[in-house]
Amino acid sequence: MKLWPFKVIDGNGDRPRILVNYQGKEKQFAAEEISAMILTKMKEVAEAFLDCTIKDAVVTVPAYFNDAQRQATKDAGLIAGLNVMRIMDEPTAAAVAYGLDTNVVSSTMKKNVLIFDLGGGTFDVSLLFIGNGVLEVKATAGDTHLGGEDFDNRMLNHFVEEFRRKHRKNISSNPRALRRLKTVCEQAKRILSTSTETTLHIDCLYEGMDFYSSITRARFEELNIDLFKINIEIVKRCHEDAGIDKNDIDVVVLVGGSSRIPKVQQLLKNYFSGKDLCKSIHPDEAVAYGAAIQAAKLSGQGTKEIKDLVLIDVTPLSLGINILGGITSVMIPRNTPIPVQKEAVYVTTVDYQPEVRFKIYEGERVRSEDNNLLGQFLLSGIHPAPRAETKFNVSFKIDSNGILHVFAEEPISGEKKQITLINGEGRHTKEEIDRMVHGEGRHTKEEIDRMVHEAQMYKMDDDGFKKKVLAKNSLEDAAYRLRRLVKDDKVFSKVPSGYLKYCAGAVDKMINWLRHDVPMDVHVYNSKKKELLEMSSALSGMSQYGAIYIDTDSDGSQSGGKSPDFGNDHSETEEEYDYDDY
Repeated sequence: MKLWPFKVIDGNGDRPRILVNYQGKEKQFAAEEISAMILTKMKEVAEAFLDCTIKDAVVTVPAYFNDAQRQATKDAGLIAGLNVMRIMDEPTAAAVAYGLDTNVVSSTMKKNVLIFDLGGGTFDVSLLFIGNGVLEVKATAGDTHLGGEDFDNRMLNHFVEEFRRKHRKNISSNPRALRRLKTVCEQAKRILSTSTETTLHIDCLYEGMDFYSSITRARFEELNIDLFKINIEIVKRCHEDAGIDKNDIDVVVLVGGSSRIPKVQQLLKNYFSGKDLCKSIHPDEAVAYGAAIQAAKLSGQGTKEIKDLVLIDVTPLSLGINILGGITSVMIPRNTPIPVQKEAVYVTTVDYQPEVRFKIYEGERVRSEDNNLLGQFLLSGIHPAPRAETKFNVSFKIDSNGILHVFAEEPISGEKKQITLINGEGRHTKEEIDRMVHGEGRHTKEEIDRMVHEAQMYKMDDDGFKKKVLAKNSLEDAAYRLRRLVKDDKVFSKVPSGYLKYCAGAVDKMINWLRHDVPMDVHVYNSKKKELLEMSSALSGMSQYGAIYIDTDSDGSQSGGKSPDFGNDHSETEEEYDYDDY
C-alpha cells in the first residue's frame, strides 16, 4: 500500500476507503465502487459491440477469494447495473477454455489438468479432472497477494535504492516519481520476458534530475526468486491436497500475464521433471473466454457440447463455527465440491443458557482468532435447560457462487432461523435471525443504493464531459480549417481584403480563446462553431463565384452585422478572462 499512488483510509465500520481528487474535490470510494466503474466500462464496450443492452454477466474472481471478497464482487456488479448470474473461479474458467479449445472435455480419455494462473495481483492453482463432458475441480490453492505487481515492486525498490545511492535523494515519499518509475519497471519486466537486458530512462524524475539505468534478466530473477519459489510451493500444496502425485498430472496450462516470465516457466518445468508446459491458449484471454462459455451455458445458448458441460468447483477455504475453548469446529473442509450442504449438532455450554452466539469463521488455523471472521449472530429465546441438554441443529450451505448460507434450529422450542451469511451487516437474509450483531465489512442496502446512484451520476458526468470535449474539438477543427481557408491563395485573390481581415481576426481570437481551456456548455461551442462555418461558407462561395460586395467598417466587421463574441456569452467563468488580450 505504501507504493500505491493514492491514499487508503478507514471508512465507516473500519471499511477501507480509497481517497481521490475528483473535479477538484476530495472523494472517498469503496473498493466495490472502483470495481463497478470498470464493470460499467466493460458493459458499455460489450453493448457497443453487440448493439444491445447487457443486463446479465458472469464475473470471474481468483479461486482463493474468500466469502467477503466474492460478495463484494457481486455488490460491484449490482452497482454497475448488472445481474451477476455466477461468480466463477478464474482457473476454472481457464480450464473450460482449454477443455473446449483442445476437445479434451469431450474426450473419453480423462486427464488431470493443472491450471497455473499467475496474474497481476493474485496467484491461483487449480487441479481439475477433465473428460466425458465434466470438469471437476479436485483442489485449489493460491495467494491473493502474490502476482506481477509484487515483481514490479521488487524492481521499483531496487531502483529507488539505486537513485538514492547515485543522487543522495529519497524518492519513496514522492507519489508522482514513484508512479513514473513503477510504470517503466512494469515495461522493463515485460521486455525481460523476451530479452536478456533492458534500459530505463526517465526525464526529470525528481527535482529536475534524470534517471537512466539498466537491468538484466538475471538481476530481475535474483530480486524475485523467493516469490517464484513460493509459486512452486503452492503448486505442490495443491496437488497434494488433491491426493494426486505430480507425475500423474497430464497437462500444466499457463494462464495470466506473469506466467510468461521465463524463470517461472523454468522452475515449473523442472518441478514437473521436464514436462512441456501448455501455452496453446492466450494467457490474457483464456479466463474471459471460459467465462463467456459459462454465460452461454447459463443462458441456454451455445452448442450442445456447451449446454451439456458439467462444472464441479470447490470451496477454497474451510468453514466452521467457534466453539468452547476458542477453536474452530470445521463444518465444510477446504476443497469440498460445491454446491454443498453439511449439518452438525451443537449444545449449550452453560446451565439454563438464554441465548447462543454463533461465530462463523473461514480458514485453516485451529484457533478461531487466527482465521477470518465472516460474521456472528445471536439465537435467543431458546429452551432453558442444564448445560449440554439444549441442542442446536446447524447447517452450512454453499451455493454455486461460493456464497455461504447458515441455518440454525433449536428443536425443542421449534425455533428455526436461516441467514445468508455475507460478511456482516446488510446481508441478504431469507429469514432474519432475531438479533445480528457485529457484522464486518459488508455494505448495507442503503449504501449500495447510494453507490448505484453515484455511479450513475459519475457516468452522467463522464458522458457530459465527453460531449463537451467532442464539441470543443469540433469547434477547434472548424477554426483551423477556417484559418487555412483565409490563407488560401484562391480565396485571397477573390475576397475583399476587409472581409479577409475580419475573418482572420475572428479565427485568431477564437483559437486564443480555446487555449484558455475554460469549460463551456456544449451549446456554446456549437454556437461559435456555427459562426465559423458561416464564415467558411461565405469565403468558399466568394472564391468559387467571384467577389461579392460586402460593406465593411474600418475594422473589417460587416456594417449592420455583429462580429463573433468570444467572451460574454453565458458562463460567469468566462468573465474572469480578457480573451482579446490573451
